Amino acid sequence: MAKEYINFSSEKMGPQITLSIKESGRTVEMIKRGEKIAKIISTTFTYIFILALALLVIFPFYWMIITSLKSLDEITGMSTGGYQTYFPQIVMWSNYVYVFQKFDFTTYMSNTIVVAIFSTLGTLLTTVFAAFAFARLNFKGRETVFMVFLMTMMIPGEMMVLSNYITVASFGWIDSENQTLIQAYACMIVPFWVSVFYIYLLRQNFKQIPNELYLAAKVDGKSDWHYLWKVMVPLCSPTLISITILKFMGTWNSYMWPQLVCKNEAYQLISNGLRGSSFTNADTGITEYGYRMAATVLVTVPLFLLFVFFRKYIMKGVGRAGIKG
Repeated sequence: MAKEYINFSSEKMGPQITLSIKESGRTVEMIKRGEKIAKIISTTFTYIFILALALLVIFPFYWMIITSLKSLDEITGMSTGGYQTYFPQIVMWSNYVYVFQKFDFTTYMSNTIVVAIFSTLGTLLTTVFAAFAFARLNFKGRETVFMVFLMTMMIPGEMMVLSNYITVASFGWIDSENQTLIQAYACMIVPFWVSVFYIYLLRQNFKQIPNELYLAAKVDGKSDWHYLWKVMVPLCSPTLISITILKFMGTWNSYMWPQLVCKNEAYQLISNGLRGSSFTNADTGITEYGYRMAATVLVTVPLFLLFVFFRKYIMKGVGRAGIKG
């Protein structure tokens, strides 16, 4: 009887078990298919959103470039019936030739390059020395001094303009009548040789270097100077490259401070020259927007290429600073 009952139960339950397995497999397949469809939809919407943002960011640059290649009649809509075109009807390469002929582009650009190079080099030196002191040297009140440095980051840069102006004026670098080119360069370079943010960024990288390397260098008889330039600086080169690029770009785009301290227009930077030049037609009194946009493109393209070719170093240098050693 027991054997028959077991056989009877097996015969009755077999089809139900098989059906349950099939239903479970079908349910799992449906869940996987649903997850796959949801992932495809989510990815599609993500890429559409990113593409829309990219077009939103790129469009102003595209409009700047095509405007620099248009004639004044096309820009104002006189030759197109009042409508704007999204590609030049006649490509006006002569707009770029005009920039070099009528606009003192070379002088402004040379001033910008000199100020950017020396300002960047000075910032790198002060940043390296200060970051090494705060990361490796043990002296009384080190953390307190560093916290005071960090607190200055909460002060807006505009509030430092007055104190910086008084400082450079006390050195005799600002003279409305007799200011020299060297004094103008000193006004634009020296006050910005120290950056608390860059010191903090490099200090975080220096602290990631194992202390065993420092002790090994001391055992070998190396000084702090040799350890800094032979070990720490090479290991933190991505961050130093990031600081170099960011500082160079910041100096290149400076406008307010050079406008304030340079009494002679010939000493100002490219951003000041570009803003101060009217690009006005002497006969009609109408602003030549094509010429202005051509000059803007010449100023913008170097920074754009600099960021494109070195963006991985910027991301790597900033990313490493966020990792606690």
